[in-house]
Amino acid sequence: MKTYGARRRTSISGIAVLLCAGLVAACSSNGVVGGHPGGTSSSTGASSSATGGTSATPTPLATGKYGSLDAFAAQKIDWGSCTTPPEGDEGADLSAFQCGTVDVPLDYAQPGGKYLKVAMVKWPAADGANKVGSLLTNPGGPGASGVDFVEEAKKQFDGALHAHFDIIGFDPRGLGRSEPIHCLDDKTQDALYEQDPPKDPAARKAKAEKDSKDLATACAKNSGDLLPYVGSKYVAKDMDVMRQVLGDKKLNYLGISYGTYIGSVYAEQFPDKVGRMVLDGAVDPNADPLESNVQQQVGFEKSLEKFADDCVTNHASECPLSGDGKAAAQQIGTFVDGLRDHPLPTKDKNRKLDEQLGWTGVIIGLYGDVGSTWWQYLRAALTKAMKSNDGSILLAGADQYNGRDDAGHYSTEQDGLIAVRCADFTTPAPSPEAVQKAYDELKVGAPILNSDLTKDDLAQPMCADWPFQTPEKPHQIRAEGSDPILVVGTTDDPATPYQNAVNLAKGFANARLLTRVGTGHAAFGSGNSCAQSAMEAYLVAGTLPAEGTRCS
Repeated sequence: MKTYGARRRTSISGIAVLLCAGLVAACSSNGVVGGHPGGTSSSTGASSSATGGTSATPTPLATGKYGSLDAFAAQKIDWGSCTTPPEGDEGADLSAFQCGTVDVPLDYAQPGGKYLKVAMVKWPAADGANKVGSLLTNPGGPGASGVDFVEEAKKQFDGALHAHFDIIGFDPRGLGRSEPIHCLDDKTQDALYEQDPPKDPAARKAKAEKDSKDLATACAKNSGDLLPYVGSKYVAKDMDVMRQVLGDKKLNYLGISYGTYIGSVYAEQFPDKVGRMVLDGAVDPNADPLESNVQQQVGFEKSLEKFADDCVTNHASECPLSGDGKAAAQQIGTFVDGLRDHPLPTKDKNRKLDEQLGWTGVIIGLYGDVGSTWWQYLRAALTKAMKSNDGSILLAGADQYNGRDDAGHYSTEQDGLIAVRCADFTTPAPSPEAVQKAYDELKVGAPILNSDLTKDDLAQPMCADWPFQTPEKPHQIRAEGSDPILVVGTTDDPATPYQNAVNLAKGFANARLLTRVGTGHAAFGSGNSCAQSAMEAYLVAGTLPAEGTRCS
């Protein structure tokens, strides 16, 4: 049971919050919550042990092999057997896939200097005689593994896409198997996620400011030469190296969630190299970070109410809630908020389910749709917690999002998420007027998810303590001269609200909007045959859906 693109959703991450020194509403695009998606428990979800860092030694980067960008484009990938299964799926059959690496410059301004290896996977096209080319993919995040995505989403790619394309996944630089960023050790990350923040707003703010500085220091200390050279503008350049090495004249691409942002940046840098591009679960590169986060919180609250209404209406025998959707959703909020003072035991005698972990376990379930395994999971998890005083299932959901395995080891996804988001954007502190507006909207549109919210939680700038401040700012991307870009939005997507897709499509010089009517995050693999067929028709044959197409 996986969810792709989760880390790129414009909600809150328990670690990412530290970089804002306040509520991540000002850190909009940082991943699913580590606590409240909009409230105070997510705003400072770290312990004072954030100084710990990881004991890992940064991987030294190679140098001297290449003298020009043309030399990188001329390299050959040594494809071989895939030997490392996706995280959490050690029994996966990888026999159909081929794995390899591609070298890319650390700094594109100095291609003769240091370089790094980007991990890739290929599922060769089934119909070689009618192959269109390669289809590069990215599942979102930042932080999610594109290699794992292809290996785990085989069913979604099987059929027309696999018949006509080599399906290609990659782990962007600084993430997964591609020279990952390291910030914090396992013990420190446990402390970050398993200690609720102070109730007192002033203490919460002070702690968040300290933890922000400590975390930035740890990331800089433990990530060697790589940290200044992560971010979407570099990933887009890496993708163009991959395109050339794979032998494609233009880039055919499927990006989901944060993967849509990478695709947009690629289209901005290389508009004449855009082939058939589908951007699903869109991120708006021109969005105001604070307002974007507000809209996401409102979206999650709507999804919480829809889940609760479905639970009491259609699954009464397995639902711990009662009343209408609003009342049932409030019951969830009251219960999870209560975990701060009354945490639940779990099957791990050394760990309890507190408020922060409880909200993470709830929110990850809301990435699903009616009838999805995610909503089944959430019903079971809440029943176990609310009726049997056992937080084990919610804790398992929180651990999956946070990248923690049963042995207590964390993946590098959260570290990479922070590094990429801070590389892409730093933002000034919002004005008092903007803070007041956001506060009022959240209190009206998402009161359950923001029960303890204060205006101070909204006032901190994003990535204020990050050691490498970027000049990048939110802006509209036109990509003049590109081939048509198909943008896909879901009407009640809580993670990347539908208006993002509308704005992104309008911003491009040459784009078409496809609408999926429904809930849940993104259309690819959602089971909506209309949307899936439309995406496949464009990628395989270049046939765009008609203007105004809505897939119910």
